[in-house]
Amino acid sequence: MELLDNLYIGLGVALQPMNLLFALIGCLIGTLIGVLPGIGPIATIAMLLPLTFHVEPTAGLIMLAGIFYGAQYGGSTTAILVNLPGETSSVVTCIDGHQMARQGRAGAALAIAALGSFFAGTVATMVIVLFAPPLAKIGASFGAPEYFSLMVLGLIAAVVLAHGSVLKAIAMIVLGLLLGLVGTDGNSGGTRFTFGINELTDGLDFAVMAIGVFGLGEIISNLMQPSAERSVLTQKITSLWPTRDDFRRAWPAVLRGTALGSILGILPGGGAALSSFAAYVLEKKVSKTPSQFGKGAVEGVAGPESANNAGAQTSFIPMLTLGLPGNAVMALMIGAMTIHGIQPGPQVMTERPALFWGMIASMWVGNLMLVIINLPLIGVWVQLLKLPYRFLYLCILLFCAIGVYTISNSASAVMIAAFFGVFGYMFARLECEPAPMVLGFVLGPLMEENLRKAMTVSSGDPMIFFQRPISLVLLILATVLLIIVAMPNIRSKREEAFQEG
Repeated sequence: MELLDNLYIGLGVALQPMNLLFALIGCLIGTLIGVLPGIGPIATIAMLLPLTFHVEPTAGLIMLAGIFYGAQYGGSTTAILVNLPGETSSVVTCIDGHQMARQGRAGAALAIAALGSFFAGTVATMVIVLFAPPLAKIGASFGAPEYFSLMVLGLIAAVVLAHGSVLKAIAMIVLGLLLGLVGTDGNSGGTRFTFGINELTDGLDFAVMAIGVFGLGEIISNLMQPSAERSVLTQKITSLWPTRDDFRRAWPAVLRGTALGSILGILPGGGAALSSFAAYVLEKKVSKTPSQFGKGAVEGVAGPESANNAGAQTSFIPMLTLGLPGNAVMALMIGAMTIHGIQPGPQVMTERPALFWGMIASMWVGNLMLVIINLPLIGVWVQLLKLPYRFLYLCILLFCAIGVYTISNSASAVMIAAFFGVFGYMFARLECEPAPMVLGFVLGPLMEENLRKAMTVSSGDPMIFFQRPISLVLLILATVLLIIVAMPNIRSKREEAFQEG
């Protein structure tokens, strides 16, 4: 009964006219940035963070969540139509989705992607409803040592599941931890890493750094590409309904992708991108005709598209229940909650039930909106793709600058964002994924605070982390992950999994 009562509260909040409007805005923006290659939900949420200052926290978070899972829908559109993934998680959709489009079956591919995404999103939201309350109760029993160990596990998991070199991922996390220390020490009152710059005494603003690294850095990277203008598919899309054989082959892949994405999304460092790659590998392994993959296999669209939506939505579980961001987008969501004076963690469920359950219920509403608005808007998105990037980036750049300036009404914030924009471009050139750095930046101050609390409670004895059972288990898991990823055969298989697409 308690679960039904909570859902009733959530639907009451999600169906309020203002929240419905912000859910629709989030879904539309998410689909748009999913369609437009090179922007992505991380940069967009970072740019829109300042706008949430002026709205109710629930409405603002509903909009940001809509952008995240809406981008998973939009990313498949360009992947299928023009062989250009609008979102990282849509990379593998290009392989078979675009082949279906070249065979004149773009409509079927888009419909399978939309329906699979809707099913996966609906199931993943139910997973959140079922698993969030017990996890929050476990989280409520956590003390400072447990939280510190949990964050250590989260950072190590982010290293294990990050794309590319493990060494680079570790370096990015360490950089993020160091950036999180910039500013005034709350205990001693002394300044750290400010280099005499007064603007840094209050620390680096999370939104400014995120807009710089993801927004401006992405613009610079795109402008450096040799082909600034992209051509789109010229053939007309006719029937949007798949055949009976398409449905027969797609539904097992949708079920497998939903299950796999739901599990991987909960893991720290998981989420949509990892889920889609893993689902494609799984579909290829279980298929009786693996040779068909890469030639227009329906399963190659249905599995990854279901997995990336399920992974995107279940990644909210550790963020909502434990205050632990599993990926860069969840770190931005925690930043948005902090801006509104909401302390992320298990207490949100008891102290702000309308916010907690309203956000979850809005995911059902948002998924329904997305499946309704996506197919009719395909023609609009195709026309938008014809806009040259040299015009598009100016609008994005202006929006970034306005957003950064409104954070502190300071021109220095714009300069700091520009500085991080250059860093973002350097990371792209060096093939260093910036997401682990964001996780380190968000978790660094929290880890420091919990470490100090634990040391105070134990009178400076570090054995407290090993004497508390939950803390010990978390540290053992972190150690096991490190050992596993260091093994040569595991490392080679990990790289193969990420390059499978």
